[in-house]
Amino acid sequence: MTQRVVLDATPRMAPLLAASMARGVARKVSGRRPQTLPDREVVLETDQDRTRMAAYQRLCGFAVRDVVPATWIHVQAFPLQMELMSAPDSPFALAGIVHVTNSMSLLRPVSVGERLRLSSSYGAPREHRRGVLLDLIGEAYVGDELVWRGVSAYLARGATLPGMVPEEQPDGVHLPSDVEVEADAVWRLPANLGRRYSAVSGDFNPIHTSALGGKLFGFPRAIIQGMWTHARVLAALEPRLGDAYRMDVRFTKPILLPSSVLFGARHEGDHWTAVVRPRSGEKAHLVASVS
Repeated sequence: MTQRVVLDATPRMAPLLAASMARGVARKVSGRRPQTLPDREVVLETDQDRTRMAAYQRLCGFAVRDVVPATWIHVQAFPLQMELMSAPDSPFALAGIVHVTNSMSLLRPVSVGERLRLSSSYGAPREHRRGVLLDLIGEAYVGDELVWRGVSAYLARGATLPGMVPEEQPDGVHLPSDVEVEADAVWRLPANLGRRYSAVSGDFNPIHTSALGGKLFGFPRAIIQGMWTHARVLAALEPRLGDAYRMDVRFTKPILLPSSVLFGARHEGDHWTAVVRPRSGEKAHLVASVS
């Protein structure tokens, strides 16, 4: 039976990350870790922070208004994902997990003044040639009405779990790692963007906030949070979208800070395809589809 954990406050992500990293080191020494995902749902009822949301909108390129973007609801649900993945009975340490795809649906306009009931739980773990794919399923309700749903897929590199389902089973995101789209904008990302995004999102992973943190994880300097890039793409397209939409994203290559990237989007039937890539024209950083 699924364990339902009701939180009375938003989890603080920095202590969760630190505890998970320490636990990961201890497991490497002992060679022991849990072999199943916990059957658990984490739930939180919360009022939205209007001031913080406005700062988020400005930083990600949205117009400042009371109607919230789908990615803002993800920001509020993300600490629940961290709560699940950093738990003592979680098989994997957060330091070894990479965000690879994201899918979210905004089912109707949501106002910043509406109180949300957020939840997060695991989907079935899936095989991957480089490890284990973990789906974190999130939902947001206003009263009894489902207004948002999201699925974030994370890769636990070099890991395995008993009873995984094949990777070929649908994961909800059917996007290639790159597509040809003509660039129509240049985005300049300053060195402090990761720290600024951390301040509005709560994601204080050191890989995003300092060059030293980036180097500790194998990068020459800090990298921007994938969810900032996701939100920036949505902000560029949002004026041309309806009141309800679905957005799928594949993260393919980290963006170093500081840097400049190219953005392009094309309209096809009832959906948009968008790409963010280096100015050199090399492999895409992100591919997105919005319908």
